[in-house]
Amino acid sequence: MSEKNKSRTVRISLRSTLVGVLSNALLAAIKAIAGILGNSYALIADAIESTSDIASSLVVLGGIKIASTPADDNHPYGHGKAEPLAAMLVAVALCTAAVGIAIQSIREILLPHHSPAPFTLIVLVLVVIVKEWLFRYVFRAGEQSQSTVVKTDAWHHRSDAITSSAAFVGISIALIGGPGYESADDWAALLASCVIVFNGYRLLLPAVAEVMDAAPDPGIVERVRDVAGHVQGVVGLDKCYIRKMGFEYYVDLHVVVNGDVSVRSGHKIGHDVRDAVRQGIPKITDVLVHIEPQGEEED
Repeated sequence: MSEKNKSRTVRISLRSTLVGVLSNALLAAIKAIAGILGNSYALIADAIESTSDIASSLVVLGGIKIASTPADDNHPYGHGKAEPLAAMLVAVALCTAAVGIAIQSIREILLPHHSPAPFTLIVLVLVVIVKEWLFRYVFRAGEQSQSTVVKTDAWHHRSDAITSSAAFVGISIALIGGPGYESADDWAALLASCVIVFNGYRLLLPAVAEVMDAAPDPGIVERVRDVAGHVQGVVGLDKCYIRKMGFEYYVDLHVVVNGDVSVRSGHKIGHDVRDAVRQGIPKITDVLVHIEPQGEEED
């Protein structure tokens, strides 16, 4: 990946994350005030999650900053692993916040209290609309930058939208049902916490996979093979290993050439393959090419 493309990718990621931080700060304040004044723990729980989202987004910012740091003597492959590590922290934080919400929801269910105020429904409708927009905006930025941590941050917004939707249903039941249904919004908060835990677990898996150098999308492997296979002098391709390092990809590729060519010619073919793959797929930073003579491919 060229420095220009990498800089653009980092800029997109940082901008979307900052928008999320500012939006969460404003929404958390609105939900907390409305929850306290409107006697709705589901709304207060929603505010707690938004507050945790702010901390998580700050972790995301730190991860992006570190991941974009150039390679050095101690980190010759760069600092890209900081990005999935940050995603893991965010996913764990999401699960932790959900457990806290669940515990408090159970306490509120066991304690008698007044029904929520009707105006809290208006607040929740606003929150759901804003959060769904944030999810789409941040997730699109994550797709453009191929950033695991930005996509994880986007799902934080979707989880918040789910929590707010559950709170809306719970408060509506409490208001329509009247006496005896006061705890409906607390049950809604408990249900939402289960959904959040599920999302946190689902977001943790790709981050762990990236840290463990799991194989990427098969589509990128096919593209690498296609580009390399059209380079002059390439007879065939053997192994092709690809790993993701933050915003970039590194490739180990075994190229089969005519066994009678000179070392110099084989060396040139290897460089041509490397240049072709990097130019054809900009997000690939480097390609390590291993030349093999035809008929002696490794098992």
